[in-house]
Amino acid sequence: MHFALTPARRGAVALALCAASLTALQAVALPAAHATSPSSGAASVSGIEDATARTVAASLADPAWRDQVRTAALGSAQVDLASLTARAAAPAALNSRVTAADRGIVSAKGLAADTGSLLRLRLGADSMRGSLLRSGASPLVAAAGTDDKAAAVVAYDSNGRAHRFSSRTVPDVPVYVVDIDVTKAVSAGLATVNRQFTARGLDAPAAAAPQTAGFWTTRVDSVYLNDDEEPWILGDAEIFSIVSGFGLDGKVRVDTVDMPYLDDDHTTYYPNQILVNWSNYKYNLADVVMMEDDGDTNYADLAKALADALLTITDQGAYIPLVDAILAAIPSSWYTNDADYVDSWYTLAQSSTGRLTGARANGWMTVSPYFVSQL
Repeated sequence: MHFALTPARRGAVALALCAASLTALQAVALPAAHATSPSSGAASVSGIEDATARTVAASLADPAWRDQVRTAALGSAQVDLASLTARAAAPAALNSRVTAADRGIVSAKGLAADTGSLLRLRLGADSMRGSLLRSGASPLVAAAGTDDKAAAVVAYDSNGRAHRFSSRTVPDVPVYVVDIDVTKAVSAGLATVNRQFTARGLDAPAAAAPQTAGFWTTRVDSVYLNDDEEPWILGDAEIFSIVSGFGLDGKVRVDTVDMPYLDDDHTTYYPNQILVNWSNYKYNLADVVMMEDDGDTNYADLAKALADALLTITDQGAYIPLVDAILAAIPSSWYTNDADYVDSWYTLAQSSTGRLTGARANGWMTVSPYFVSQL
């Protein structure tokens, strides 16, 4: 699900995807129309997904292989595409093409080379299960993409023909969706961000903190996000938050918090999750920016953009809100169909409690102070 709203401020930092992904992608026979991002000249996640969808669709011309794919899709909410295509029954060269596409995805998202496979195959909707089981069913294959405003979904058959469907109405024919494991991607991405923050001193350890029998935190007791009419082809949301304030060394500190449970809008979740560890902060105030990874997020670029902006802010002896600096640093394209801005919370304090509505009124959290004791 997608919860993004257009923010008041947008940065001018250009998105630069890794050129190595283009080399890896060539093995997937990517069509020229999808081969590059207009701004960067590098392969995009959505372009790789589309090329992979065409390749998988062509492979389904083989009846025995088509049956294996159907069994796998019916048996799991999402299937690891690399593991699936490694089977003996898979058409020749399919696995190597999927492997190359996975490398391209990892590169385009700025992740570590050892991240592993991210491409997944799933049914477009649960309602398609019946049509998939019908004798002689020939599923189409579509790419999940990253644009939640698209009016149409393009799916391919085994002959390479394109079929268009409304993005708001689930078709009555079975459609496999080539997507990425966004939960795995966000986890790997935040690890990339944290490594860069550590290297640039944005998450200095709290060694100077006085020794106590524990520390105070702010805990998220419940959280709710609003609806924005997600297309059927896109899967669950993958939400993370950026918590910022001034560390004990007087420099800006940034912590990332993964929120993998936040799958659906119009749903209240009760995670009891720690959001802020106050022992890491100099002042009794911190800011929170909540974002969603929709697929094309390059985490290496995100970390660099944030670090470049936040390292210019110095401690003036009083708390300075950092939300605006974070939003200004994030490339404007990420507010449309990539890592989307969900909402933000200013001046969260250790004593904050109760329901707090986000600055853009796109969601709310109920929070409470929580003391973590030593064992």
